[in-house]
Amino acid sequence: MTNPEESSRRPPLKVAIAGLGAIGGALARRLGEGAIPGVTLAAVAARDKDKARATLGPSLAQVEIRNLSDLAAVADVVVECAPAKVLDEVVRPVLLAGKRVMVLSVGALLGHPDLIELARKTGGQIIVPSGALLGLDAVSAAAEGKIHSVRMVTRKPVKGLVGAPYLVEHGIDIESLAEPLRVFEGTAREAAKGFPANLNVAVALSLAGIGPDETRLEIWADPHLTRNTHRIVVDSDAARFEMTIENIPSENPKTGRITALSVVAALRKLVSPLRVGT
Repeated sequence: MTNPEESSRRPPLKVAIAGLGAIGGALARRLGEGAIPGVTLAAVAARDKDKARATLGPSLAQVEIRNLSDLAAVADVVVECAPAKVLDEVVRPVLLAGKRVMVLSVGALLGHPDLIELARKTGGQIIVPSGALLGLDAVSAAAEGKIHSVRMVTRKPVKGLVGAPYLVEHGIDIESLAEPLRVFEGTAREAAKGFPANLNVAVALSLAGIGPDETRLEIWADPHLTRNTHRIVVDSDAARFEMTIENIPSENPKTGRITALSVVAALRKLVSPLRVGT
């Protein structure tokens, strides 16, 4: 059993952030404010280093700005807040070092199953925070039994979906919508390919439950909405439950403000003497 005095003498958990967009920037500011006792911001990585330094500001002037491949050398945990296309570039060096990486581009994980195998081999770990998904703990618990079905209906403001590859490929124009329009129905795996910047929540749901090929999804573009809305229905041998959440968008309309807060909560669990939730 760990001695309390020994716990208090543990060195701080060093965190690095890959990407300083809406989520990474908000997370950096929270860590810089000392939001989590026992956690320090060791470094960040960003494409535009001058912009990154401006985002960090004077209060985080001591934080190093490094290349993606260098983060594993200076941190215990790396938080990936970068574009999905660089997922491998962020995650692989961390896992090769046998360390932990928190992934927000969850949809991109489906295209890199080898990273999960790499984590198994090296002793590293890929952590997927709950993000915008209410009740992920309940889904994970139900998956220990038998889940019969998982359905999710996502409704988003139009500006949060504009430019999605699926819409472009199928010639679906949503910018002039006057009424809600269902723009997609299919599996979580298909949604991850067609809406890579929008549906990480659906992939997280599928990984917690019955997988990306069995999790069914509808996506609606709604010109009347100002919040991203998700309704989830899970039917299992342990329970049947429904969840609805309305997320306030961040400065990036494709992501919600709660995503950065979810990362803070997940990091807090790594160092807290009391951990609540699965």
